[in-house]
Amino acid sequence: MIAFEKATKIFRQGGFRKAILEDVTLALPAGKSIGIFGANGAGKSTLVRLIAGVEPLDRGHIRRFGTVSFPLGFGGTFHPHLTGLENVRFLARVNGTDPDEAIAYVEEFAELGAYFRMRFDTYSAGMGARLAFGACLAIQFDLYLIDEVTSVGDAHFRRKCLEAFAARASTSDVLIVSHDEGTIRAWCDAGAVLHDGRLEFYDDLERAIEVHRSHILKDIRA
Repeated sequence: MIAFEKATKIFRQGGFRKAILEDVTLALPAGKSIGIFGANGAGKSTLVRLIAGVEPLDRGHIRRFGTVSFPLGFGGTFHPHLTGLENVRFLARVNGTDPDEAIAYVEEFAELGAYFRMRFDTYSAGMGARLAFGACLAIQFDLYLIDEVTSVGDAHFRRKCLEAFAARASTSDVLIVSHDEGTIRAWCDAGAVLHDGRLEFYDDLERAIEVHRSHILKDIRA
């Protein structure tokens, strides 16, 4: 379960104010795979980082019950001066996974060749995403956080990601941000809608989609 307690995250720059979360108190239950809906700019990716704990709230708390992954494909979790291999070893140890097993998995999965033993700050964005996908999937979590699971790499690598992700989703919960309703329908059985700093949970996925669409229409007409 993920519990929000008066959670607030607001971006301010000059006269611009954008609320991602504003005094949100809500529980996202365990045992559900949840799709997060929201218009472009609503803050869905920020929300995933907040849940992961890689970005701080302004006020309030987000409590995590069980193990929660860093966002799948998120390279910000790596130390730039360590090699890919060293980063994977560190993450495995921190998360209670056998380092040798994790290293072997990621080396095969990410297909980085000699770069796996080079410093992370020499990687391209695509290479960093490959390492991040592999590192996340190499570790067993109770909840996986995914921001656009199919958006990295070529068709071969995207297919490989989906197959590996399906294996993890069969034994763990997932929380997915995606612009594609079909993707969320394929993986999720409940939904949440992020809009104007509010986050609302719906046990009925189709109801979440209806609410999200209604917000989009209202914003277009405004």
